[in-house]
Amino acid sequence: MLHLASKSPRRAELLARLGLDFGVLELDIPEHRQPNEPALDYVRRVAREKAGAGLLQVMTVPGAIVLGADTEVVLDDEVFGKPRDAEDAAGMLRRLSGRTHQAVSAVSLVSAGREVQAMSVTEVEFMALSEEDIATYVAGGEPMGKAGAYAIQGQAERFVRHLSGSYSGVMGLPLFETSQLLKSFGVY
Repeated sequence: MLHLASKSPRRAELLARLGLDFGVLELDIPEHRQPNEPALDYVRRVAREKAGAGLLQVMTVPGAIVLGADTEVVLDDEVFGKPRDAEDAAGMLRRLSGRTHQAVSAVSLVSAGREVQAMSVTEVEFMALSEEDIATYVAGGEPMGKAGAYAIQGQAERFVRHLSGSYSGVMGLPLFETSQLLKSFGVY
């Protein structure tokens, strides 16, 4: 039985696109970058911790497989997590404005006897955003709960001048990499 270790409705929606049955495990895993921890290592570690914590919840289920994932926005080696409030969201968007950043998604798939990981790094170039663009977007509430203060599948899609990589990875679960991991486990 496959389980998704995530509270993200976007991740569940994306995983459902693969046509698989799965359960959802809601976990609260602290997401704090360690001092001097490289950004990509941080994202990989959080995905692995989510999968591991999920596996502990379903250890009694025979053949349980748990998928954990993490997605973060990285600019100049700074990790932009979820904004604390509207002011924080506006600040993130100002920094991303007119620049190219990375949307980094790590996926970890674990069972009682096996673990595999994959990573997707997508280059996302934002157009130059006006203060009005930022204020209107933030006022709509969409940035809250989203890494980097934007949802590419929502109103922020219009900010993206260029994308090189995985659109689904920017949303929160890179489907190509995820399907390859699931195939390696004989699930997909």
